[in-house]
Amino acid sequence: MLNTVIRLVSLSRNQLKDVPKLGNKSYEQAAGFLRIPDSNEYLDHTAVHPESYDIAKMIMKRFNIDGSMFGKDEVKTIVNGIKREEVIKELKVDKYTLDDILDAFVAPMRDPRDEFSQPILKSDVLSIDDLHEGMELEGTVRNVVDFGAFVDIGLKEDGLVHISKISKSFVKHPSDVLNVGDIVKVYVLNIDKDRGKVGLTMIK
Repeated sequence: MLNTVIRLVSLSRNQLKDVPKLGNKSYEQAAGFLRIPDSNEYLDHTAVHPESYDIAKMIMKRFNIDGSMFGKDEVKTIVNGIKREEVIKELKVDKYTLDDILDAFVAPMRDPRDEFSQPILKSDVLSIDDLHEGMELEGTVRNVVDFGAFVDIGLKEDGLVHISKISKSFVKHPSDVLNVGDIVKVYVLNIDKDRGKVGLTMIK
């Protein structure tokens, strides 16, 4: 429903910040999934997150890519010829972000969620009441943030894997280990039924 409203009333993603009760965190999590087809900012038509607009525009300038070329054969040809390792070093961008940006140039209306593989969900887990500590589950990484990752385990609310529970080895940032769409094996660490929160760990 939010997406429908945005298409009707917003001319840019930036205007979402003016929506009452839509905080910075909600904006951060939602912006990349929204498309504003009438925006004068071509990147608003794509899956590129506003936080990556500056680097996206640097790439566009570097390879003479115009927003009107998004989704067309000419931009596909340019992207296929880009030496990504050189761009990573030159623009100091990580591979994950660069790949996302270039993919968005080629397929601007693609929704990253469309390509998610499907985990094997337990048929007997329908609500938080069906969980117990130590239970092994399979889920899909839906969001990666500074403090951890949110994993869809088939319930209404995603479970949280804190950065300290991703690996026995030191993890500088969750994105170094996990990407949105990854299928992961997790174990139930703790359950807060009153708040509807589930803590998960990837360490058995």
